[in-house]
Amino acid sequence: MPNTEGAMESTTNSTKTMYARIINGSWFDQFRNGSNPWMARYAYGLMFLITNLLAWAVRDYGHSALTEMKGLNGSKWIKDCLGAEGVLRVSLGCFTFYFAMFLSTAGTSKLDDRRECWHSGWWSAKIVMKVSLIILSFLVPPEFISLYGQLAHFGAGVFLVIQLISIISFITWLNDCCQSEKYADRCHIHVMLLATAAYVVCILGIILMYIWYTPQPACLLNIFFISWTIVLLQLMTSVSLHPKVNAGFVTPGFMGLYLVFLCWSAIRSEPPEGKCIQRAGTAAKRDWLTIISFVVAVLAMVIATFSTGIDSQCFQFRKKEIQEEDDVPYGYGFFHFVFATGAMYFAMLLIGWNTHHTMKKWTIDVGWTSTWVKIVNEWLAACIYIWMLVAPVIWKSRQAAEAELPTP
Repeated sequence: MPNTEGAMESTTNSTKTMYARIINGSWFDQFRNGSNPWMARYAYGLMFLITNLLAWAVRDYGHSALTEMKGLNGSKWIKDCLGAEGVLRVSLGCFTFYFAMFLSTAGTSKLDDRRECWHSGWWSAKIVMKVSLIILSFLVPPEFISLYGQLAHFGAGVFLVIQLISIISFITWLNDCCQSEKYADRCHIHVMLLATAAYVVCILGIILMYIWYTPQPACLLNIFFISWTIVLLQLMTSVSLHPKVNAGFVTPGFMGLYLVFLCWSAIRSEPPEGKCIQRAGTAAKRDWLTIISFVVAVLAMVIATFSTGIDSQCFQFRKKEIQEEDDVPYGYGFFHFVFATGAMYFAMLLIGWNTHHTMKKWTIDVGWTSTWVKIVNEWLAACIYIWMLVAPVIWKSRQAAEAELPTP
Protein backbone atom coordinates (compact mmCIF):
# COMPACT_ATOMS: atom_id res chain seq x y z
CA MET A 1 0.00 0.00 0.00
CA PRO A 2 2.72 2.59 0.85
CA ASN A 3 4.48 1.78 -2.44
CA THR A 4 1.22 2.18 -4.36
CA GLU A 5 0.42 5.48 -2.68
CA GLY A 6 3.96 6.72 -3.33
CA ALA A 7 3.71 5.78 -7.00
CA MET A 8 0.37 7.57 -7.33
CA GLU A 9 1.74 10.65 -5.61
CA SER A 10 4.81 10.61 -7.87
CA THR A 11 2.59 10.36 -10.97
CA THR A 12 0.41 13.22 -9.74
CA ASN A 13 3.44 15.42 -9.08
CA SER A 14 4.91 14.69 -12.51
CA THR A 15 1.56 15.51 -14.14
CA LYS A 16 1.34 18.80 -12.24
CA THR A 17 4.91 19.62 -13.26
CA MET A 18 4.12 18.95 -16.91
CA TYR A 19 0.94 21.07 -16.76
CA ALA A 20 2.83 23.92 -15.07
CA ARG A 21 5.40 23.78 -17.88
CA ILE A 22 2.60 23.97 -20.46
CA ILE A 23 0.89 26.92 -18.74
CA ASN A 24 4.12 28.90 -18.47
CA GLY A 25 5.40 27.91 -21.88
CA SER A 26 4.45 28.82 -25.43
CA TRP A 27 1.40 27.76 -27.41
CA PHE A 28 3.40 24.96 -29.08
CA ASP A 29 4.14 23.39 -25.69
CA GLN A 30 0.51 22.20 -25.65
CA PHE A 31 1.42 19.68 -28.35
CA ARG A 32 4.94 18.72 -27.25
CA ASN A 33 4.16 17.29 -23.82
CA GLY A 34 1.86 14.39 -24.56
CA SER A 35 -1.84 14.20 -23.77
CA ASN A 36 -3.12 17.19 -21.84
CA PRO A 37 -6.40 19.15 -21.60
CA TRP A 38 -5.06 22.01 -23.73
CA MET A 39 -4.16 19.70 -26.58
CA ALA A 40 -7.34 17.66 -26.09
CA ARG A 41 -9.66 20.54 -27.01
CA TYR A 42 -8.00 20.83 -30.43
CA ALA A 43 -8.27 17.08 -30.93
CA TYR A 44 -11.99 17.17 -30.14
CA GLY A 45 -12.39 20.14 -32.49
CA LEU A 46 -10.64 18.20 -35.29
CA MET A 47 -12.88 15.19 -34.70
CA PHE A 48 -15.90 17.49 -34.86
CA LEU A 49 -14.70 19.00 -38.16
CA ILE A 50 -14.20 15.55 -39.71
CA THR A 51 -17.72 14.59 -38.63
CA ASN A 52 -19.09 17.74 -40.27
CA LEU A 53 -17.35 16.85 -43.52
CA LEU A 54 -18.65 13.28 -43.29
CA ALA A 55 -22.23 14.53 -42.85
CA TRP A 56 -21.80 16.81 -45.87
CA ALA A 57 -20.40 13.91 -47.97
CA VAL A 58 -23.30 11.67 -46.95
CA ARG A 59 -25.78 14.40 -47.88
CA ASP A 60 -24.33 15.25 -51.28
CA TYR A 61 -22.78 11.96 -52.40
CA GLY A 62 -24.28 9.25 -50.22
CA HIS A 63 -27.55 8.60 -52.07
CA SER A 64 -26.39 5.36 -53.70
CA ALA A 65 -25.00 3.93 -50.45
CA LEU A 66 -28.07 4.93 -48.49
CA THR A 67 -30.34 3.44 -51.16
CA GLU A 68 -28.62 0.08 -50.69
CA MET A 69 -29.11 0.36 -46.95
CA LYS A 70 -32.77 1.23 -47.46
CA GLY A 71 -33.24 -2.02 -49.28
CA LEU A 72 -31.96 -3.80 -46.19
CA ASN A 73 -34.00 -2.06 -43.49
CA GLY A 74 -37.16 -1.37 -45.49
CA SER A 75 -37.34 2.40 -45.02
CA LYS A 76 -40.28 4.14 -46.71
CA TRP A 77 -38.73 7.60 -46.77
CA ILE A 78 -38.87 9.23 -50.19
CA LYS A 79 -35.67 9.51 -52.19
CA ASP A 80 -35.36 13.28 -51.81
CA CYS A 81 -35.05 12.88 -48.04
CA LEU A 82 -32.18 10.42 -48.15
CA GLY A 83 -29.59 13.16 -47.89
CA ALA A 84 -31.29 14.75 -44.89
CA GLU A 85 -31.68 11.39 -43.17
CA GLY A 86 -28.02 10.59 -43.70
CA VAL A 87 -27.02 13.91 -42.10
CA LEU A 88 -29.27 13.16 -39.12
CA ARG A 89 -27.73 9.71 -38.68
CA VAL A 90 -24.18 11.10 -38.65
CA SER A 91 -25.34 13.84 -36.29
CA LEU A 92 -26.92 11.26 -33.98
CA GLY A 93 -23.65 9.32 -33.71
CA CYS A 94 -21.70 12.52 -33.05
CA PHE A 95 -24.24 13.73 -30.49
CA THR A 96 -24.21 10.37 -28.66
CA PHE A 97 -20.42 10.44 -28.43
CA TYR A 98 -20.16 13.96 -27.01
CA PHE A 99 -23.13 13.46 -24.71
CA ALA A 100 -21.49 10.32 -23.30
CA MET A 101 -18.32 12.37 -22.78
CA PHE A 102 -20.41 15.04 -21.05
CA LEU A 103 -21.90 12.49 -18.64
CA SER A 104 -18.49 10.97 -17.89
CA THR A 105 -16.60 14.25 -17.32
CA ALA A 106 -19.19 16.59 -15.79
CA GLY A 107 -18.08 17.90 -12.41
CA THR A 108 -14.35 17.42 -13.00
CA SER A 109 -12.62 20.27 -11.16
CA LYS A 110 -9.07 19.10 -10.41
CA LEU A 111 -6.25 17.98 -12.68
CA ASP A 112 -5.55 14.92 -10.50
CA ASP A 113 -9.09 13.60 -11.00
CA ARG A 114 -9.22 10.25 -12.83
CA ARG A 115 -11.83 11.67 -15.20
CA GLU A 116 -9.23 14.19 -16.37
CA CYS A 117 -7.19 11.29 -17.79
CA TRP A 118 -10.27 10.08 -19.65
CA HIS A 119 -10.90 13.56 -21.09
CA SER A 120 -7.29 14.19 -22.13
CA GLY A 121 -6.19 10.69 -23.12
CA TRP A 122 -7.41 7.29 -24.30
CA TRP A 123 -7.61 8.60 -27.89
CA SER A 124 -7.58 5.21 -29.59
CA ALA A 125 -10.54 4.07 -27.50
CA LYS A 126 -12.44 7.30 -28.14
CA ILE A 127 -11.85 7.19 -31.89
CA VAL A 128 -13.13 3.62 -32.01
CA MET A 129 -16.06 4.65 -29.82
CA LYS A 130 -17.06 7.53 -32.08
CA VAL A 131 -16.70 5.56 -35.31
CA SER A 132 -18.76 2.73 -33.82
CA LEU A 133 -21.51 5.09 -32.71
CA ILE A 134 -21.75 6.66 -36.17
CA ILE A 135 -21.92 3.22 -37.80
CA LEU A 136 -24.59 2.08 -35.32
CA SER A 137 -26.62 5.21 -36.05
CA PHE A 138 -27.13 3.93 -39.62
CA LEU A 139 -28.79 0.81 -38.20
CA VAL A 140 -31.33 2.77 -36.14
CA PRO A 141 -34.98 2.57 -37.35
CA PRO A 142 -36.12 5.53 -39.50
CA GLU A 143 -38.85 6.40 -36.97
CA PHE A 144 -36.24 7.08 -34.31
CA ILE A 145 -34.23 9.21 -36.77
CA SER A 146 -37.38 11.24 -37.46
CA LEU A 147 -37.83 11.77 -33.70
CA TYR A 148 -34.17 12.76 -33.36
CA GLY A 149 -34.66 15.27 -36.18
CA GLN A 150 -37.39 16.96 -34.15
CA LEU A 151 -35.28 16.98 -30.99
CA ALA A 152 -32.33 18.38 -32.96
CA HIS A 153 -34.33 21.57 -33.57
CA PHE A 154 -34.44 22.15 -29.82
CA GLY A 155 -30.79 21.15 -29.30
CA ALA A 156 -29.65 23.50 -32.07
CA GLY A 157 -31.65 26.30 -30.44
CA VAL A 158 -29.89 25.61 -27.13
CA PHE A 159 -26.55 25.83 -28.92
CA LEU A 160 -27.45 29.19 -30.45
CA VAL A 161 -28.45 30.59 -27.05
CA ILE A 162 -25.21 29.36 -25.45
CA GLN A 163 -23.18 30.83 -28.29
CA LEU A 164 -25.08 34.11 -28.03
CA ILE A 165 -24.45 34.48 -24.30
CA SER A 166 -20.80 33.61 -24.81
CA ILE A 167 -20.39 36.32 -27.47
CA ILE A 168 -22.14 38.96 -25.35
CA SER A 169 -20.06 38.00 -22.31
CA PHE A 170 -16.87 38.36 -24.33
CA ILE A 171 -17.89 41.81 -25.60
CA THR A 172 -18.79 43.02 -22.09
CA TRP A 173 -15.55 41.55 -20.70
CA LEU A 174 -13.56 43.43 -23.35
CA ASN A 175 -15.35 46.67 -22.45
CA ASP A 176 -14.81 46.15 -18.70
CA CYS A 177 -11.13 45.43 -19.31
CA CYS A 178 -10.70 48.62 -21.33
CA GLN A 179 -12.54 50.71 -18.72
CA SER A 180 -10.61 49.29 -15.75
CA GLU A 181 -8.21 51.53 -13.87
CA LYS A 182 -5.27 49.50 -15.10
CA TYR A 183 -5.95 50.07 -18.81
CA ALA A 184 -8.31 53.09 -18.90
CA ASP A 185 -5.70 55.74 -19.73
CA ARG A 186 -3.67 53.49 -22.01
CA CYS A 187 -6.66 52.17 -24.01
CA HIS A 188 -8.70 55.37 -24.27
CA ILE A 189 -7.67 56.18 -27.84
CA HIS A 190 -7.84 52.52 -28.92
CA VAL A 191 -11.36 52.21 -27.51
CA MET A 192 -12.56 55.27 -29.43
CA LEU A 193 -10.99 53.96 -32.64
CA LEU A 194 -12.57 50.53 -32.17
CA ALA A 195 -15.99 52.02 -31.43
CA THR A 196 -15.79 54.37 -34.42
CA ALA A 197 -14.67 51.57 -36.74
CA ALA A 198 -17.49 49.32 -35.49
CA TYR A 199 -20.16 51.93 -36.17
CA VAL A 200 -18.69 52.79 -39.59
CA VAL A 201 -18.74 49.12 -40.61
CA CYS A 202 -22.31 48.77 -39.31
CA ILE A 203 -23.49 51.74 -41.38
CA LEU A 204 -21.65 50.55 -44.49
CA GLY A 205 -23.08 47.05 -44.04
CA ILE A 206 -26.62 48.38 -43.74
CA ILE A 207 -26.21 50.60 -46.84
CA LEU A 208 -24.82 47.70 -48.87
CA MET A 209 -27.67 45.44 -47.77
CA TYR A 210 -30.17 48.05 -48.94
CA ILE A 211 -28.37 48.21 -52.31
CA TRP A 212 -27.92 44.47 -52.82
CA TYR A 213 -31.03 42.98 -51.26
CA THR A 214 -33.77 45.56 -51.91
CA PRO A 215 -33.43 46.16 -55.68
CA GLN A 216 -37.17 46.86 -55.94
CA PRO A 217 -39.86 48.26 -53.62
CA ALA A 218 -41.60 44.88 -53.59
CA CYS A 219 -38.84 43.42 -51.37
CA LEU A 220 -40.76 44.45 -48.26
CA LEU A 221 -39.50 41.63 -46.06
CA ASN A 222 -35.84 42.48 -46.66
CA ILE A 223 -36.57 46.17 -46.12
CA PHE A 224 -38.19 45.26 -42.80
CA PHE A 225 -35.25 43.09 -41.71
CA ILE A 226 -32.66 45.77 -42.49
CA SER A 227 -34.70 48.65 -41.07
CA TRP A 228 -35.41 46.79 -37.85
CA THR A 229 -31.68 46.13 -37.49
CA ILE A 230 -31.16 49.91 -37.56
CA VAL A 231 -33.81 50.32 -34.85
CA LEU A 232 -32.13 47.69 -32.65
CA LEU A 233 -28.72 49.32 -33.13
CA GLN A 234 -30.11 52.71 -32.11
CA LEU A 235 -31.92 51.20 -29.12
CA MET A 236 -28.80 49.40 -27.88
CA THR A 237 -26.72 52.57 -28.21
CA SER A 238 -29.30 54.67 -26.36
CA VAL A 239 -29.52 52.22 -23.46
CA SER A 240 -25.73 51.85 -23.27
CA LEU A 241 -25.23 55.64 -23.10
CA HIS A 242 -27.92 56.20 -20.47
CA PRO A 243 -26.39 57.90 -17.39
CA LYS A 244 -27.44 55.05 -15.09
CA VAL A 245 -25.87 52.45 -17.38
CA ASN A 246 -22.87 54.29 -18.85
CA ALA A 247 -21.50 51.31 -20.80
CA GLY A 248 -19.92 53.43 -23.53
CA PHE A 249 -19.83 52.98 -27.30
CA VAL A 250 -17.72 49.84 -27.63
CA THR A 251 -20.22 47.19 -26.58
CA PRO A 252 -23.18 48.50 -28.63
CA GLY A 253 -20.82 48.98 -31.59
CA PHE A 254 -19.59 45.39 -31.44
CA MET A 255 -23.10 44.08 -30.83
CA GLY A 256 -24.20 46.13 -33.83
CA LEU A 257 -21.61 44.31 -35.93
CA TYR A 258 -23.00 41.00 -34.74
CA LEU A 259 -26.60 42.03 -35.51
CA VAL A 260 -25.67 43.31 -38.97
CA PHE A 261 -23.86 40.03 -39.65
CA LEU A 262 -26.90 38.00 -38.53
CA CYS A 263 -29.21 40.12 -40.70
CA TRP A 264 -26.93 39.70 -43.72
CA SER A 265 -26.62 35.97 -43.09
CA ALA A 266 -30.41 35.64 -42.74
CA ILE A 267 -31.07 37.38 -46.04
CA ARG A 268 -28.39 35.30 -47.76
CA SER A 269 -30.19 32.18 -46.51
CA GLU A 270 -33.33 33.05 -48.46
CA PRO A 271 -34.13 30.54 -51.24
CA PRO A 272 -32.35 31.32 -54.52
CA GLU A 273 -35.67 31.52 -56.36
CA GLY A 274 -36.33 34.92 -54.79
CA LYS A 275 -35.92 38.08 -56.88
CA CYS A 276 -34.60 40.26 -54.06
CA ILE A 277 -31.03 38.92 -54.03
CA GLN A 278 -28.65 39.84 -56.81
CA ARG A 279 -26.67 36.76 -57.72
CA ALA A 280 -23.30 36.57 -59.47
CA GLY A 281 -23.41 36.76 -63.24
CA THR A 282 -21.84 33.56 -64.61
CA ALA A 283 -22.58 30.03 -63.52
CA ALA A 284 -18.88 29.26 -62.98
CA LYS A 285 -18.49 32.27 -60.70
CA ARG A 286 -21.60 31.26 -58.76
CA ASP A 287 -20.22 27.73 -58.29
CA TRP A 288 -16.89 29.00 -56.93
CA LEU A 289 -18.61 31.49 -54.62
CA THR A 290 -20.91 28.71 -53.38
CA ILE A 291 -17.97 26.40 -52.64
CA ILE A 292 -15.98 29.13 -50.89
CA SER A 293 -19.03 30.16 -48.85
CA PHE A 294 -19.62 26.54 -47.87
CA VAL A 295 -16.02 26.01 -46.70
CA VAL A 296 -16.03 29.27 -44.74
CA ALA A 297 -19.39 28.40 -43.15
CA VAL A 298 -18.19 24.95 -42.03
CA LEU A 299 -14.96 26.32 -40.56
CA ALA A 300 -16.84 29.15 -38.83
CA MET A 301 -19.27 26.67 -37.32
CA VAL A 302 -16.45 24.49 -35.94
CA ILE A 303 -14.55 27.52 -34.58
CA ALA A 304 -17.73 28.87 -32.97
CA THR A 305 -18.40 25.51 -31.31
CA PHE A 306 -14.79 25.27 -30.12
CA SER A 307 -14.60 28.82 -28.72
CA THR A 308 -17.99 28.53 -27.01
CA GLY A 309 -17.10 25.17 -25.48
CA ILE A 310 -14.03 26.48 -23.65
CA ASP A 311 -15.90 29.56 -22.34
CA SER A 312 -17.64 27.90 -19.40
CA GLN A 313 -17.01 30.73 -16.93
CA CYS A 314 -19.61 33.03 -18.48
CA PHE A 315 -22.29 30.57 -17.30
CA GLN A 316 -21.07 30.36 -13.70
CA PHE A 317 -23.08 32.32 -11.15
CA ARG A 318 -20.13 32.31 -8.74
CA LYS A 319 -16.82 32.82 -10.50
CA LYS A 320 -13.52 32.00 -8.89
CA GLU A 321 -11.37 35.08 -8.46
CA ILE A 322 -8.22 33.02 -7.90
CA GLN A 323 -7.38 30.07 -10.15
CA GLU A 324 -5.56 27.34 -8.24
CA GLU A 325 -2.73 25.42 -9.85
CA ASP A 326 -4.56 22.10 -9.86
CA ASP A 327 -7.86 23.49 -11.24
CA VAL A 328 -8.92 22.34 -14.70
CA PRO A 329 -8.37 25.05 -17.36
CA TYR A 330 -11.99 24.85 -18.57
CA GLY A 331 -15.17 22.99 -17.74
CA TYR A 332 -14.92 19.55 -19.35
CA GLY A 333 -18.60 18.74 -18.96
CA PHE A 334 -19.70 22.07 -20.43
CA PHE A 335 -17.19 21.67 -23.26
CA HIS A 336 -18.66 18.33 -24.34
CA PHE A 337 -22.24 19.55 -23.83
CA VAL A 338 -21.61 22.41 -26.27
CA PHE A 339 -20.19 19.97 -28.81
CA ALA A 340 -23.21 17.68 -28.32
CA THR A 341 -25.63 20.51 -29.08
CA GLY A 342 -23.26 21.63 -31.86
CA ALA A 343 -23.76 18.21 -33.47
CA MET A 344 -27.49 18.97 -33.63
CA TYR A 345 -26.76 22.46 -34.91
CA PHE A 346 -24.60 21.36 -37.85
CA ALA A 347 -27.32 18.86 -38.81
CA MET A 348 -29.88 21.68 -38.95
CA LEU A 349 -27.54 23.81 -41.08
CA LEU A 350 -26.90 21.02 -43.57
CA ILE A 351 -30.61 20.24 -44.00
CA GLY A 352 -31.85 23.84 -43.81
CA TRP A 353 -33.71 23.21 -40.51
CA ASN A 354 -36.21 21.07 -42.42
CA THR A 355 -35.98 17.28 -42.54
CA HIS A 356 -38.06 17.26 -45.73
CA HIS A 357 -36.04 19.99 -47.47
CA THR A 358 -33.83 19.06 -50.44
CA MET A 359 -30.51 20.92 -50.34
CA LYS A 360 -28.38 21.53 -53.41
CA LYS A 361 -24.76 20.43 -53.46
CA TRP A 362 -22.26 22.72 -51.71
CA THR A 363 -25.00 24.68 -49.98
CA ILE A 364 -25.49 25.16 -46.27
CA ASP A 365 -28.20 26.80 -44.19
CA VAL A 366 -30.48 27.80 -47.08
CA GLY A 367 -34.27 28.10 -46.81
CA TRP A 368 -36.94 30.25 -45.21
CA THR A 369 -36.66 28.34 -41.94
CA SER A 370 -32.94 29.17 -41.79
CA THR A 371 -33.71 32.82 -42.52
CA TRP A 372 -36.22 33.14 -39.69
CA VAL A 373 -34.00 31.27 -37.24
CA LYS A 374 -31.24 33.83 -37.80
CA ILE A 375 -33.64 36.78 -37.63
CA VAL A 376 -35.08 35.55 -34.33
CA ASN A 377 -31.53 34.98 -33.10
CA GLU A 378 -30.71 38.59 -34.01
CA TRP A 379 -33.70 39.95 -32.09
CA LEU A 380 -32.94 37.68 -29.13
CA ALA A 381 -29.32 38.89 -29.10
CA ALA A 382 -30.47 42.51 -28.83
CA CYS A 383 -32.93 41.66 -26.04
CA ILE A 384 -30.35 39.72 -24.00
CA TYR A 385 -27.75 42.46 -24.43
CA ILE A 386 -30.18 45.19 -23.33
CA TRP A 387 -31.27 43.08 -20.38
CA MET A 388 -27.64 42.55 -19.32
CA LEU A 389 -27.24 46.34 -19.29
CA VAL A 390 -30.49 47.11 -17.49
CA ALA A 391 -30.56 44.23 -14.98
CA PRO A 392 -27.75 45.56 -12.70
CA VAL A 393 -29.45 48.98 -12.56
CA ILE A 394 -32.77 47.42 -11.59
CA TRP A 395 -31.04 45.19 -9.03
CA LYS A 396 -29.26 48.13 -7.40
CA SER A 397 -32.48 50.18 -7.33
CA ARG A 398 -34.30 47.36 -5.55
CA GLN A 399 -31.49 46.94 -3.04
CA ALA A 400 -31.50 50.69 -2.34
CA ALA A 401 -35.29 50.68 -1.90
CA GLU A 402 -35.11 47.73 0.51
CA ALA A 403 -32.33 49.44 2.50
CA GLU A 404 -34.47 52.54 2.95
CA LEU A 405 -37.38 50.58 4.38
CA PRO A 406 -37.69 50.99 8.16
CA THR A 407 -36.76 47.92 10.15
CA PRO A 408 -39.60 46.59 12.39
